[in-house]
This record gives sequence, C-alpha cells and structure tokens, in this order.
Amino acid sequence: MTGEAASAASLPPLTYATFDTPVGALAVVTDPRARGDQPAGPSGAVVASGFGSLEDLLIEVLHAYPERGAQPADLPEVAQAIGDYFSGDVAALDRVSVAQSGPEFRREVWQAMRAIPAGQVYSYAELAAAAGRPRASRAAGTACATNPVAPFVPCHRVVRAGGALGAYGYGVEVKAALLKHEGYLSE
Repeated sequence: MTGEAASAASLPPLTYATFDTPVGALAVVTDPRARGDQPAGPSGAVVASGFGSLEDLLIEVLHAYPERGAQPADLPEVAQAIGDYFSGDVAALDRVSVAQSGPEFRREVWQAMRAIPAGQVYSYAELAAAAGRPRASRAAGTACATNPVAPFVPCHRVVRAGGALGAYGYGVEVKAALLKHEGYLSE
C-alpha cells in the first residue's frame, strides 16, 4: 500500500443521519476529521446536507470522497441544533460547524451567507457585496445554487432584488416555510 493510500485508509468514514423536520426529511453527512468553520463536536463538521433523499446525497458525497466510505451515526450535536432550530432557536443551525470545498469566490459567498442573521435576507447583489465582489451577483447566485450544506449555510436567506423569494433547490415552499419560521415572512 502506498503512503497516500495508507493515509486515506486510516481516515475514519464519513457519518450520516436523516432527521424529520416540519419541512421534510433533512439528510446530513459529517466528516469527523474535517476542519470546519468553527469548533465541531465529536460528529465533526457537516460536509453535505439537504432536504431530500439520503441515498442521492450519499452518492454525491461518496463521489467527492471515494476513499472514505460512510456509516450511519446519531450525530448528537447536529440533532440538538436541528431540534433547537425547529423549537424556536432560529440561530441554532448557524452554530453547526460546516466544511465546504470549492472555488475561492464560492467559499467567500458561502461564508457571507453564514453571516446573514436568521429572520433577515440579502439580495443576490447584497450577498455578492458581502463576499467582496459587488458586481458578481450572478456568481453569488451560482454559489447559492451549488451550496452543498443547506440549511446550515442558509441559502434560503437569499432573495431576488425587490424581495421576491426566487428559486430554492428544495422547492420554494420549503424556502418560504424556513423564512416564515425565522420570522421574515408573515401570514
């Protein structure tokens, strides 16, 4: 076994779980060894998540991490944050450590999204400006569309100029429900 193969073989598998939420099942994959954007508990940083099929999410993740494999786990810190969020602590998901890889500007946009407080929204232009490139609103939109860690990186908090909700990878109904839950939208 080569040194690189031995190193990959010694890494722990990714871990995953699905959580029932009021807006549908939330699939989450963590990496116990990832260096996230903030301190992570024993479950590690979230590397992929979304309201959809766990199987589809795992296919994508294992394509990106082919040497790792994945196994089910409880993910207690993530479970606590999700429970707290849907129980009314709308900032709870923002405290979950995430680890995202991608082009530099996308990472800057994702970081700027993490700074949008629950109950508030940015337009794509405001998000681009927050990421340091005020003229790159289309690129900011692409970063939203390719965000692998929703809702922990809250792309649901980004709307069109003028306040129209715009698209959301898990459906505009889910986006509206999350924004309503956070207090941005009213009846």
